[in-house]
Amino acid sequence: MDTPEVPETYDVVVAGGGAAGLNAALVLGRARRRVAVVDAGAPRNAPATHMHGFLSRDGMPPADLLAAGRDEVAGYGGELLQGRVDHVDPGFLVHLAAGPVLRARRVLVATGLRDELPELPGVRERWGKDLLHCPYCHGYEVRDQPLGVLGTGPASVGQALLVRQWSDDVVLFPHTLEVTGEERERLTARGVRIVDGVVRRLVVDGDRLRGVELSEGQVVARGAVFVFPRMVAHDTLLTGLGCDKDDNGWVTTDPSGRTSVPGVWAAGNVADPRAQVLTAAAMGSAAAIAINHDLVDEEVAQAVEHHRTARAPSRISR
Repeated sequence: MDTPEVPETYDVVVAGGGAAGLNAALVLGRARRRVAVVDAGAPRNAPATHMHGFLSRDGMPPADLLAAGRDEVAGYGGELLQGRVDHVDPGFLVHLAAGPVLRARRVLVATGLRDELPELPGVRERWGKDLLHCPYCHGYEVRDQPLGVLGTGPASVGQALLVRQWSDDVVLFPHTLEVTGEERERLTARGVRIVDGVVRRLVVDGDRLRGVELSEGQVVARGAVFVFPRMVAHDTLLTGLGCDKDDNGWVTTDPSGRTSVPGVWAAGNVADPRAQVLTAAAMGSAAAIAINHDLVDEEVAQAVEHHRTARAPSRISR
């Protein structure tokens, strides 16, 4: 009869090896915790050639940051496992989609989110190149160019007002978005032009965006276009464990990333859609410190109980 395989036990298993997950693993490794990071190698910002706004790393390719982070985590004894966490059982048996089962004392979920983009020709091809989302990440690189904002929802108006900071030539393409009279006044006052009509496609030539074509055939030349995607958290691990969500559908956490389920933390875009790479890394650090303190509290309580038991006088039956 085969002996059941005993799962490897870790202080912390981190699901997701982006900036949040790796920074958490780095801090935990330096705290002499046994950590495993499980990552499928598909970061949200993979289409981007460079990242910006990260002090001392401005302009670095995202893949280079992750490669450096993995080396640093490994240098402190952290284990890096290629794969995807399929689900986590209560008590923290971590099941990999195609691999072993790990046992964890604590779990950190840093699985990020996915961007749902409009189904228009040219959108997916140019995403992360000259079809952009965050002006703080990429606005400076397209400054003073003819810019567009593709309407996808109410946030698109605010995005157009913001993008105007980087160029005097900004066009909002409402597409199927209804723009109110008040919003039109604000856009006009800000110097944003509005071109009504349903967008047919992004015009691409020679691996470069050339403009936006409307359904009636008009092409408005643009050097880059911004779009506000629908952001959907990769939170099935958290919801599977019963973590609470807020009214907007995002898992609730305290400032350290602690969820409503004891022993489970969340960090990065899975918990905050607004988090940039630098923010996500900081969230990972905060979660790691909180997790380590939680483990210390547990260990102290166990040590006190053991100490009391050892000191208790033995009772001999007569």
